[in-house]
This record gives sequence, C-alpha cells and structure tokens, in this order.
Amino acid sequence: MEPQYSPPGNSSNCSSDSNISHILFPLLYTFSFFVGIIMNGLALGVFFQISSKSNFIVFLKNTVIADILMILTFPFKILSDAKLVSWELRGFVCKVTQVTFYFTMYISIIFLGLITIDRYLKTARPFKSARINNVPAAKILSVLIWIFMFSLSLPNMILTDKKPTQENVKKCADLKSDSGLLWHEIVNYVCQFIFWVNFAIIIICYSLITQELYKSYKRTRCTGKANKKTVNIKVFIIIGVFFICFVPFHFARIPYTLSQTRDVFKCSTQNTLFYIKESTLWLTSLNACLDPFIYFALCNSFRKSLLKTLQKCVIRTKGNQNSEITTDEETPM
Repeated sequence: MEPQYSPPGNSSNCSSDSNISHILFPLLYTFSFFVGIIMNGLALGVFFQISSKSNFIVFLKNTVIADILMILTFPFKILSDAKLVSWELRGFVCKVTQVTFYFTMYISIIFLGLITIDRYLKTARPFKSARINNVPAAKILSVLIWIFMFSLSLPNMILTDKKPTQENVKKCADLKSDSGLLWHEIVNYVCQFIFWVNFAIIIICYSLITQELYKSYKRTRCTGKANKKTVNIKVFIIIGVFFICFVPFHFARIPYTLSQTRDVFKCSTQNTLFYIKESTLWLTSLNACLDPFIYFALCNSFRKSLLKTLQKCVIRTKGNQNSEITTDEETPM
C-alpha cells in the first residue's frame, strides 16, 4: 500500500500535475483494463470447466481471481487521475479501490512464489511431487492467504476516516488519522517483506531449476530426446512476468518514499521519482494481462480446455453463417 505523504519543508509546494499524469497514465491503464478484462474473463470461464485436481491449479485459480479484482479497480484510477469525476470519488479511491489494488497485487506476488515452488518440485522431483500433492491443504493455505491480506488491508480502509474535502483528497495520506498513518507504515513494511521473501524464493528456485534443466540436457543431448527439455523451458515465463511487473516498482518505491518523507530532494528530482514510481506501478498492472500466458504455457488442462472452447466457438460461428446462407438461398424472390 503505497504511502502518499506530504513532504516537509519546501517540498510540500512541489506539484507533479502534468499531461503525463492526467492523460498518459489514464490511457495506459485503459489499455490494461480492456486487455486484462478480456483475457482474464476468458481465463475465468476456462477455469470453471477445470477441476482443482492439483496444488498448481488451485494456485492458478486464486491468481486469476486476484487479477480480476485488481482490474476492476482500474476504471476508478483512470477517472480519478484524468480528473473526469468530482473530488468526492477521489475519497472513495483513497479509501477502497487504491487499497484493493495493492491488496490484490501482493496476493498475486504470494501465489507466484507458491507456483514457482510447485514448478521447482515438478522439475526436480516429478514423481515425488505427484505424491505430495495435497489439494485440500492448498485450498486451506489459499484461504489463509486471503484472510491474512484482507486483515492487513481492512484497517487501511477503516482508518481512512477523515471527512473528504476538495483539498485533502489530493493526497490520500491526508484522509488518514494518526493511527491510520501508523498502520499504513506497518503494512508497507509487511508488504516489502512479502515481496523480498518471494523474490528470494523465485531466484533460488529458478537457479535450481536451471541446474536441473542443464543436467537433463546433458543426459538427453546424445539420445535425441531434446523435445522434453524444450517444453520445460516454458517454466521460465514465471520469472519473466515477475521481473517485468513487480521488480521495477519495488526498486523504484524506495527512493520515491524517501522523496516523500525526507526534505532532501529538489522538486525536479521529486517529480522524476514520481513519474518513475507511476510508470513502474503501471507495470504491476500488466501482471493481470500477462498471467494468462502463464496459465496457457504451463497448465495442460487450461490449454486443452481453452483450445476446445475456441474450437466450439469457431464451429458455432461457421454453423450460424451456413444457416444464414441457406436461409437466404431459400427465400423466394
């Protein structure tokens, strides 16, 4: 949950209002919204047809739910940043949708870490991982993750309890009580901890996966069985999505937070850090657009169900077209 403090000293007069803030970022989030809602809507429909027969599928289903919730916050951010709505809606953005955005972001990060562990076990110990597959435990763990993150986020909504005015809605932190600011800071530390733990998990697991794939390559390069190796390479899509979407933001937010809490940067530097933070924050929204590629690349059940659904749609469309042509031919002149 990103802090939005008013910096002390002269920096409080530093404004970042510009066409970039009011035009470019809303356009980028509009792109993310339409692409994300289409792809995740389709993914959700496909997952409804797939039984939760493995830990992996359970984690994927939770990820798509988190992505859809994140996407539903985009229209509020778009309208608020573009200043297309009254300042009253900005209070709702600060209190609800902005908190939900970060809440779902860190849920996605946690599940990417769990998916990575699952893929490592599948790669390094394919037979043993099948035996330790425990779907009920995966479901319980998923519920606990949602409860934990919701418990962290709910006070951020409740403690944003000052009456919104045209002035204080410009910075969400101004709507928080002293207890709200303290809780906000605590949640920031917890979320940073969540990110760096999952960052370490992904780095370690992919280092081990790389070793396993190299060993597999050495064993199979002389036997003509390289196709299996090529399939396993797809697992690297997870680390690609993680580094594109989440790593830049968490490196950018450190100097940005310092610029907001310490009067040590010039106004131009503060604005530069603001745009970097907002740009990398948009990259986190791309996670909702890229996750469906993970489902398609790594989940055989998802891929088969999706292709079957698309084939049915094509056949139905062709059938309707043929029916219309036949009806036209039979219509008397």
